[in-house]
Amino acid sequence: MSYLNLTDLKEIEPVPGFKGRFAHTDHVTMAYWNIAAGSTLPQHAHVHEQIANVIEGEFEMTIAGETKILTPGQVAVIPANVPHSGRALTKCYIIDAFYPVREDYRNAAR
Repeated sequence: MSYLNLTDLKEIEPVPGFKGRFAHTDHVTMAYWNIAAGSTLPQHAHVHEQIANVIEGEFEMTIAGETKILTPGQVAVIPANVPHSGRALTKCYIIDAFYPVREDYRNAAR
């Protein structure tokens, strides 16, 4: 078992305006995103299952062609290999869970 302080984790910006810090186990990645208003996440898909939890702000998300505006307390569940995209309507703080672990984020944050 270990304890982490998010401010001690390296912040990376894999997409312009999406700054994240990441905690990993052998099987799961937790991502803590600070997203600038107006930032856009291009459509993409990945092998990871993803659960996105909006903590602060308004985030427009499209999953498999269906678009919703998410506000604090709302959660999006994204199955593996499903196309999705998003746009921060305001400054946002979002926590994502990914399974399996996001090796790309683990490697980038080293």
